[in-house]
Amino acid sequence: MLQVKIVPVTAFQQNCSIVWDAETKEAVLIDAGGEPEKLKAEVEALGLTVKALWLTHGHLDHAGAVGALTKAWNVPVIGPHKEDQFWLDMIQEVSARYGFPVPEPVHVTQWLEGGEVLKLGSETFEVRFAPGHTPGHVMFYNKNYGLLWTGDVLFKGSIGRTDFPRGNHQQLIDSIHRECFSLPDETQFISGHGPLSTIGFEKLHNPFVAGKAG
Repeated sequence: MLQVKIVPVTAFQQNCSIVWDAETKEAVLIDAGGEPEKLKAEVEALGLTVKALWLTHGHLDHAGAVGALTKAWNVPVIGPHKEDQFWLDMIQEVSARYGFPVPEPVHVTQWLEGGEVLKLGSETFEVRFAPGHTPGHVMFYNKNYGLLWTGDVLFKGSIGRTDFPRGNHQQLIDSIHRECFSLPDETQFISGHGPLSTIGFEKLHNPFVAGKAG
């Protein structure tokens, strides 16, 4: 059985997801964005063994704890797409600019392109390539539980910013229609910030994309 605990981290309140198999207690962290000691304490309290760190994209509030946790747990870093390499290369510089603690460097073990299938216990997760917020953004979809991790692509009532370097608004809109709205309406998604929502709700009510052609 798949279990999820959302742990908001950093001043940006980024939703880091601890995702685990209830039988094996094997876990992954999706977007370990900061506060590595807090995340380690959560994992220890749950009695989990972390097998990998998954990244939707390279922004500091999604990847800021990855370097430290990789050292602590000696686990691979999976994702994002290689087009986000430049964001990960700048993570220390950008963190200092925002007044965040300067994190450990992030070294990706496996870049993703979209279409890959990642495994955790008996569960599988489809990688969906969704550029626009960043050029190398990916999402993770578990069909069995109808769960999608959208990172900063789609939020409840909003969409990701595209005013960062190499952001592209039309590309983001296209990604949402192609990679999010193609999923069943009842699909629940966990975004990088804020509350959960469903694909069907956003199709009807999200002012940025509702009722608009892809």
